Amino acid sequence: MFLSAYFTTGRIIFIIFFVLAFIALMIYSYRKDIKNHERYYKNAGKKVLIYGGLIIVIFVMIRLLAGN
Repeated sequence: MFLSAYFTTGRIIFIIFFVLAFIALMIYSYRKDIKNHERYYKNAGKKVLIYGGLIIVIFVMIRLLAGN
């Protein structure tokens, strides 16, 4: 197996445990703070989408105008 050359069995078990614990803690934290998210970060997703799209458009325009 390809992974066996880089990861031992113990490391693979640790990675699986770490990823599962991290995801569980993220879900727990998000559910705990959901009231704050609704209050303080209202419409934040739209702003991220708009500003992220704007940055991508600017980058593409610079690349096209520079000719690279």
